[in-house]
Amino acid sequence: MVPPPDTIMLPARPEPIPVSVSQTAVIVIDMQNAYASPGGYLDLAGFDISGADRVIQNTKGVLEVARAAGMPVIYFQNGWDPDYVEAGGPGSPNFHKSNALKTMRERPELAGTLLAKGTWDYELVDALKPQPGDIVLHKTRYSGFFNSQLDSTLRSRGIRNIVVVGIATNVCVESTLRDGFFLEYFGIVLEDATHQAGPEFVQQAAIYNIEKFFGWVSSVADFKGAFGQVEPKS
Repeated sequence: MVPPPDTIMLPARPEPIPVSVSQTAVIVIDMQNAYASPGGYLDLAGFDISGADRVIQNTKGVLEVARAAGMPVIYFQNGWDPDYVEAGGPGSPNFHKSNALKTMRERPELAGTLLAKGTWDYELVDALKPQPGDIVLHKTRYSGFFNSQLDSTLRSRGIRNIVVVGIATNVCVESTLRDGFFLEYFGIVLEDATHQAGPEFVQQAAIYNIEKFFGWVSSVADFKGAFGQVEPKS
């Protein structure tokens, strides 16, 4: 198969991957106050968010290059309705495994404040506010493909490659990339524009799993170097 004329070889592991600019979108996973700001859900639940600032700054640079090259930028916001109906009740595994829901059950004074639409916790961080033309989607589970408009949004634009950044590498980032693999998308994670929920070895394990089984691993510098001089089609 002849690659599209706008194909660029992106340095990556386990091997460089040919990426067509017109068939690529950048997906920003859950860069919300809940996951990246002091006083947000992850912070209140006892997770280390000290790496979030690095992810924010690196993601800003990625999005500037992506927009300039004409790539769609798709943001996800994870959470539920104010009554948490979308979160599922005791019959849902999410009810038992979601650390946000467990934190609110343990600390009733936080009920209604974590990952609920309309709250500060749910909002995207100020430094990464969407720009005109960007797309913002809602998701109720870890994967961006579950019960969302992501697949149809990508297919309607002819997207085959997804470049994924955000939080958390080992949960929502990996889940989204993994589900994309089964839907025949080529998934690339920029490892220094992601941050894990948990100790550092968790990040290493998630990156290993992606590189070995579900996609490709690249860096912010390599992404910028590959696509920073691209002129979008008029």
